[in-house]
Amino acid sequence: MRLIQITHHDLDGYGAATVASACAAVERVVHVPRYSDVGPVFEDETKRLARAGESEILLMTDLGLEEQTIAGLKKFAAMNRRREDGRKHRLVVLDHHASSLDQLRRQGLEPVADPERPGLSRIDLGDPDCTLLIDENVCATRMAFDHRALFATHEPDTDLTALLAAIDAVDLWRKDSPAFPGGLALDELFWESVSSFVPVGHPWHETFMSGLLRAAAVSLREGATPADLERRALAIRSDVVETLLRDAPDDDRALTTRMRLARALARSDALFRPLKDGTLLSFALDSGTFQRVSDLIMDAGRAKRVVNVQRMGTLSFRSNDGTALDGARLFRGGGHRDAAGGRLQSGSAFSMTDAIAQVEPVLNPDKPPEADSPFAALKNWKG
Repeated sequence: MRLIQITHHDLDGYGAATVASACAAVERVVHVPRYSDVGPVFEDETKRLARAGESEILLMTDLGLEEQTIAGLKKFAAMNRRREDGRKHRLVVLDHHASSLDQLRRQGLEPVADPERPGLSRIDLGDPDCTLLIDENVCATRMAFDHRALFATHEPDTDLTALLAAIDAVDLWRKDSPAFPGGLALDELFWESVSSFVPVGHPWHETFMSGLLRAAAVSLREGATPADLERRALAIRSDVVETLLRDAPDDDRALTTRMRLARALARSDALFRPLKDGTLLSFALDSGTFQRVSDLIMDAGRAKRVVNVQRMGTLSFRSNDGTALDGARLFRGGGHRDAAGGRLQSGSAFSMTDAIAQVEPVLNPDKPPEADSPFAALKNWKG
């Protein structure tokens, strides 16, 4: 059964994704940085699943449940109940935020304490194929491991004990835990790597981050100190990247890791979507990555103008034909002819699809129907 995961964009969210990928074939992972964006992302997935012909599993981990998301959970359950037997989806929600319990009660869903596990609450959505669990005593990474029977197809082939302990300690800020210092070091490595090497949206992203976290956890399991892990971080990243670039046609090992990866990223159709005028749009790329990759894209002739949209609504245009500034001006921005920036009218974007929906009509507005008429030029003519 196809498995899609929506998870938080932090160490615990990625830890939960690492656990999921260790015991199931996860087809796609959506990382959500802001809890306020969970609702729209979940709504998009629900609409897609309503049209899907075959059953799927939707796994949601480490996402604080706010009002819009809880309303979406109710809609999902109602949609799923209407589907035929044999085509029903499975929804698995694993969360550990106390605020989620408060929000659920406000929306009329009363959590029921599990008699066998202190801290664990179950919430009935009125559909046996929907499982909603909240456990305040453990992190989402450990929840994904403990409740893996809900989505797993096989047992992990590696020991994840050190990973679970480190993330659990730092995410719940258990400073008295022996695993806490290692968890802090793991968190530093995570934030240094999550966006500036293989960005979210690229097919290699999950492999890169999961490989990184698992290799770092092995070091912790072998007794590495935080300082040891910091010193080994470069080698760990390099080893993972070596595997990714093993068959890359234009790899040059004389370059830095970021330079080597940039060549592969510039070839990706997943990171960039073409707009009507040929501009290529990317979403939420690290600024340094965008600078390197956009230059390679234009050198290769894939586009004359590239724009990157950040979640907080800022846009960065690059061009090789002097049109970057023209684009930026349409978004209340400015800069140089080939390097300029602006800002979305709404102030933010929550996904690639949302970014395109906001940028496309401004860069390439639809013509009025009469504009294509051969009589349009005569409309205001006075002879």
